[in-house]
Amino acid sequence: MPTTTGTTATASTGADGFVDTLRAHSRRYHDQHPFHVRMNSGRLSRGQIQGWVANRFYYQENIPRKDAAILSNCPDPEVRRRWLRRIVDHDGTATGEGGIEAWLRLGEAAGLTREEVRDHRHLVPGVRLAVDAYVNFARTRPWVEAVASSLTELFAPDLMAQRLAAFERWYSWIDPEGLAYFRARLEQAPRDCEHALEVVTASCRSAESQARAVDALSFKCDVLWSLMDAIDQAYPE
Repeated sequence: MPTTTGTTATASTGADGFVDTLRAHSRRYHDQHPFHVRMNSGRLSRGQIQGWVANRFYYQENIPRKDAAILSNCPDPEVRRRWLRRIVDHDGTATGEGGIEAWLRLGEAAGLTREEVRDHRHLVPGVRLAVDAYVNFARTRPWVEAVASSLTELFAPDLMAQRLAAFERWYSWIDPEGLAYFRARLEQAPRDCEHALEVVTASCRSAESQARAVDALSFKCDVLWSLMDAIDQAYPE
């Protein structure tokens, strides 16, 4: 995995330097993982795409639980009101809505049944371990650190745009309607990361608090990379 050194020491009490340090983690984002690189260049088989979709679902369905954990620890009603939208985005307001439903439709478009995605029959242990660690982090760490860990969304719009283009170009056997999740995140991710960055920069003014936020983001990058490692090992070239 790409590494950075001295993350604690690099955090600056200046807002610009702090944000620059956070954004520098783009070099550690999982779009650089070999599996993702192969995905975006059209080099994955049908089975590998299906394996990725089925395993990534475990992450998707745990996002609202992670966000609910942040809400449960957050004392600020204004932050809670805005953060709640993330849960609605994934759970919807009724059956058949939301990002989790959209991911199930992606699975169907890729040739999987809804049941085999939901019952985790394809889930590999390393993916479960990585995702559970992230949810536990959100439950047990100070809420601002948990918010900071979500700042991988700073890099998500570029990844979503690349992924959408790759799927449309290389994996035409997938029903285009199944790509709705990616299209929705092109709008949701920038909105979400803008709010998270606003919270983190307003709350983290000291070098110590900034360093903890940077470490939280580093942890999240590790989680996503470990998740991809587990999928790559389970579905090799």
